[in-house]
Amino acid sequence: MGVLDIVPAGVLTGQDVLKLFQYAKEHQFAIPAINVTSSSVANAVLEAARDIKSPIIIQVSNGGAAFFAGKGLPNDKQQASIAGAIAAAHHVRTVAKAYGVPVVLHSDHCAKKLLPWFDGMLDADEEYFARHQEPLFSSHMLDLSEESKEENIATCVKYFKRMAPLGLWLEMEIGITGGEEDGVDNTGVDNSRLYTQPEEIFDVYTALSAVAPNFSIAAAFGNVHGVYKPGNVRLHPELLNKHQLYAEEKLANKEKKPLFLVFHGGSGSTKDEIKTAVQNGVVKMNVDTDTQFAYLAGIRDFVLNKSGYLLSQVGNPEGADKPNKKYYDPRVWVREGEKTLSVRVKEACSDLGNVARL
Repeated sequence: MGVLDIVPAGVLTGQDVLKLFQYAKEHQFAIPAINVTSSSVANAVLEAARDIKSPIIIQVSNGGAAFFAGKGLPNDKQQASIAGAIAAAHHVRTVAKAYGVPVVLHSDHCAKKLLPWFDGMLDADEEYFARHQEPLFSSHMLDLSEESKEENIATCVKYFKRMAPLGLWLEMEIGITGGEEDGVDNTGVDNSRLYTQPEEIFDVYTALSAVAPNFSIAAAFGNVHGVYKPGNVRLHPELLNKHQLYAEEKLANKEKKPLFLVFHGGSGSTKDEIKTAVQNGVVKMNVDTDTQFAYLAGIRDFVLNKSGYLLSQVGNPEGADKPNKKYYDPRVWVREGEKTLSVRVKEACSDLGNVARL
């Protein structure tokens, strides 16, 4: 039995998201979540998933969503980020079924200062639900890890009560992911805050499970955004097993690994670290830094290799009167970035055991 025996192709919502993550946990694999900034990036991600017959998670960050809408738009009230996230969601919904793969459509880190963006996406979800009986997105993330534990949990519960009737999944973060990404800078955070404690995780589980079962927890185990020299970041994915064992003991209902966990700051991680995380209940791993570079690589190499054809519209190494349109057409060089990005997405899926799962 494969994933398509339990959920359909296209964007998943409600119980189908829960079924997918349950299946992943039971079969010891996780699904990479790839940040997209344009329809080109989204298409390349879907292409990779189709080629290796795997489910995929497509997500937009606050800044990525604003870029999707256009950098020329003002964003002083999060209007560009809201519009871009909605545009990305509609694009993915339009083409996902054509690729024949299940897709979780997600929004990434939302800090307290970005809650107007979150509210705007929920408004769109509710509007879409009124017409289609399902939300526009599959899931959203609240990242209030910089706030107190009490405020973090209370805010998540408040929003989850609004989300649950729509069939939306909630991802929350407790414990801080270090480094810097998308304008959120945690490079100077105290090291102790990079490691979440089992008691904190269970406090989250208790509060959110009282609302609905459709949630996951991004627990910190030394995670850092970005790519760093080997040895500079100390990841301890084995700590995730302690969270699972603590929850099992507290629940005492014989359910093994009751927590759905998320791996942030996954770029540059070793294959052993990834394997250990998946064994301990991670069902989603964010990949952004590596895929950004992969998208660049194809375009960079094309420009370097074809530089003599890109300096003017007419005239190249083959002759002064030779046209260059077939080289500078964006469909040519952008496609090269899509190809190299697609290869990197396939690698991420392979690292997570997410190959031939349909």
